[in-house]
Amino acid sequence: MSETLTAVPASAKPLRSDGQEARNRLLDAALGLFADKGFAKTSIREIAQAAQVNVASISYYFGDKDGLYRAVWTDPRCNPDCGFANGADSDVSLTDALRGMLRGFVEPLKQGELTQRFMKLHFREMLEPTGVWQQEIDNNIKPSHMALVSLLCRHLGVDQADDDIHRLCFSIAGLGMMLHVAGDVFTAIRPELVASPEALDVYGDRLLTYALAVVEAERLRRVALPPASLSSKPPRKSTQKPNP
Repeated sequence: MSETLTAVPASAKPLRSDGQEARNRLLDAALGLFADKGFAKTSIREIAQAAQVNVASISYYFGDKDGLYRAVWTDPRCNPDCGFANGADSDVSLTDALRGMLRGFVEPLKQGELTQRFMKLHFREMLEPTGVWQQEIDNNIKPSHMALVSLLCRHLGVDQADDDIHRLCFSIAGLGMMLHVAGDVFTAIRPELVASPEALDVYGDRLLTYALAVVEAERLRRVALPPASLSSKPPRKSTQKPNP
């Protein structure tokens, strides 16, 4: 049975300016153990021992094991962050918005092994849910998706988002997610594409080009089709029997 996290205690003490190294050691140690063993089977004593800090440090920086797990999950060093949720109502251009979004997928990969362990934690969370993934969807992923949907609607001159706008949004995000879920595939086929920060920057530039091309392809598709075909509802299946 999966174990669900409780709320982080409000009494958790703030981070001291001289404690960043100890805090990061705890985050790194916890990431490895949570990814390998899961939340329920990992003890705070194991984490403190692996981080070479006092057990009380976990309480000091994170409140408890729940708080530490949430901090690991949201660690900006390795967590993809499109930074897009607040962009829907601004005057940001589509190009700039997509550049920022895709950079959010590329930058964490420069952390190397840290990001690989984080993806392992994601898979572990999906197998043994604690609730943080659903919160991530509700609080971050869905708002960011809807913000991009809104921007795409404005760019394409669509009054109300239909299924194809959502497909387009998911497809653009998928360009960045491929980098995170297919590390072994890159290693087996073309490792130099992601082998250095410089290579990742080039990859990010190409992703922006591809994303803009996909948007343009959708614009041209809509121009070529009659308005009646741009419906969010799937076509009805015919109930008429074929002629013998």
